[in-house]
Amino acid sequence: MSLEELIHNCKKGDRKAQELLYRAYATTLYGICLKYSKSKSQAEDTLHDSFMTIYDKIGQFKNKGSFEGWMKRITVNTALQKYRKQEYLNVVTDNTEEEVTVDNVYDDISLQTLLSYIQELPNKYRATFNLYVMDGYTHKEISELLGTTIGTSKSNLARARALLKEKIETKITQSIVSILIIISTHFL
Repeated sequence: MSLEELIHNCKKGDRKAQELLYRAYATTLYGICLKYSKSKSQAEDTLHDSFMTIYDKIGQFKNKGSFEGWMKRITVNTALQKYRKQEYLNVVTDNTEEEVTVDNVYDDISLQTLLSYIQELPNKYRATFNLYVMDGYTHKEISELLGTTIGTSKSNLARARALLKEKIETKITQSIVSILIIISTHFL
């Protein structure tokens, strides 16, 4: 079944088409949910809610632009709505702009480890980091989505990067120390 047929059948409420749509895109959208969630179970809830919205609003998709991009936007918005409802986004309101360079410290960290570090960020930093770095939103767009100022968006991004850099540097330092201990015990 082509994508156009799948979309058409989903618009009719066809359960089999909805299941096929879910199977085709669940993994991709789950990855987005993980970026905005503190846990796998929270990501699964967001994924479920996202698909419910997709099924509900599929009639609004006008075959202009990417269908996958349309679903990704719904998923991001669903995750952000959950934060707003649960008052997760008590965003910092100072307008300090910090410039933090992350260099290439990410190169030596696995994607799984980096994702776990991102999930450990405070909600306001995690949302801003994901929107800006992972999803390519501008600070203006982020400030509109999160109801903050552009300066706050920049500040939250800088703090998120600083926290990630600190976690990564700590991990690398611990790894080096472990290696040195192993080497010293074998050669002494």
